[in-house]
Amino acid sequence: MKKIQRTLIELANIHRFVMRFFREVFMPPYEFKEIIRQCYEVGWKSLPLISLTGFITGIVFTNQSRPSLAEFGATSWLPALISIAIIRALAPLVTALIASGKVGSQIGAELGSMKVTEQIDAMEVSGTNPFKFLVVSRVLATTISIPILSFYTAAVGLFGAFLSVNQAENTSFRVYFDQVFEAVTFLDVFSLVLKAVVFGFTIGVVGCYQGYHSSKGTEGVGRAANWAVVMSMFLIFIEEILIVQIIQAMRA
Repeated sequence: MKKIQRTLIELANIHRFVMRFFREVFMPPYEFKEIIRQCYEVGWKSLPLISLTGFITGIVFTNQSRPSLAEFGATSWLPALISIAIIRALAPLVTALIASGKVGSQIGAELGSMKVTEQIDAMEVSGTNPFKFLVVSRVLATTISIPILSFYTAAVGLFGAFLSVNQAENTSFRVYFDQVFEAVTFLDVFSLVLKAVVFGFTIGVVGCYQGYHSSKGTEGVGRAANWAVVMSMFLIFIEEILIVQIIQAMRA
């Protein structure tokens, strides 16, 4: 019974936290400098890892898909299959999982350390709104940066896939990308953007919530960083399932 009660209290706190974000995001003052700085931290500093992951994803997916299509003599469909898979699913999902591990843990640890060292309380005493400066800016940064990173991951993944296709079948750059873009529809791009925005918002909110409500000293900081990653990944997979169902309903 106590576990159920604690779970309900936690859900109520999360709801209050999210509603406070939506309330304060539209209220001045607007921390544009901090938002830009956080976009740099989330986006630019994640590029090397995202680039390598996206490139490898494109090559591996192509190499895994080719034998199956070759059995039916349909290797000419490979560029279309790659584009649909990467843009619809792999690009936003891979980007979000990488970001939840790198960015989510960073946000949770950073805010957690500020919480346990009472820096957040000091900001409140000095008249600064810590929620506005620390939470709103970070959630907006992840919500803005993850869609941009997802498009970048898709581009890098498609290029990696092209190198694999070109090596095996000597397909030209123009022919490959003509087939890629012919297979992509507006709904596929919309699906990528929707997933990336939802995933980015989730990573920001979970990381900030865990860090903002951490306690018990350095142990709490480690727990906040750990839970930020675990909960972000769990929610991302749940959201992936729900969004896929919505997009499928729109296709019908």
